[in-house]
Amino acid sequence: MSLEQPDLTPGPDTEYDPDSAAEQPEAALQSLIGRIEHEMATLQFGSFSQTDALDLGLLFVELGTERNLPIAIDVRRSAHILFHVSLPGATPDNEIWVERKSRTAEQYAEPSLLVGLRGRLGGGRIEDNGWFDQSRYAAHGGAFPLYMKGTGPVATVTVSGLPQKADHDLVVEALRTFKGTA
Repeated sequence: MSLEQPDLTPGPDTEYDPDSAAEQPEAALQSLIGRIEHEMATLQFGSFSQTDALDLGLLFVELGTERNLPIAIDVRRSAHILFHVSLPGATPDNEIWVERKSRTAEQYAEPSLLVGLRGRLGGGRIEDNGWFDQSRYAAHGGAFPLYMKGTGPVATVTVSGLPQKADHDLVVEALRTFKGTA
């Protein structure tokens, strides 16, 4: 008889879904937060130039076009837009989401999905707080700060058009590919 404890770590079938209204285990939320924190720690670059922004943006266009994704893609340094495109099927609403998610990632210096997930710890949502201005910020997945080793965030990449976790995962996939770790 084995005395080992079973692995209760949430797997892909039970990963926390921020778009679900159903009650979900706190362990699933904690697991997703941990995954995103790991992504932040590992997706750091030695440098990031305007040419890199163009190359990264074109990688997103390639991924989005191959998969027929109706997304808006944005790479910026604060108010300086380095790359922006809306693929077929993206709507003007996606542009609004890009702005709000980008502001959130820049303000908190972490992925917009992580901001929203941390707000759910212990119940509730960050949007339930009066100080969180939903007309300017969106704690939904899809914006990810581009971290430069030894410097911190130097730009933000944002995708809008898919469910928020899918937006986030697409950004992470592209950053991994761009970094050469995919």
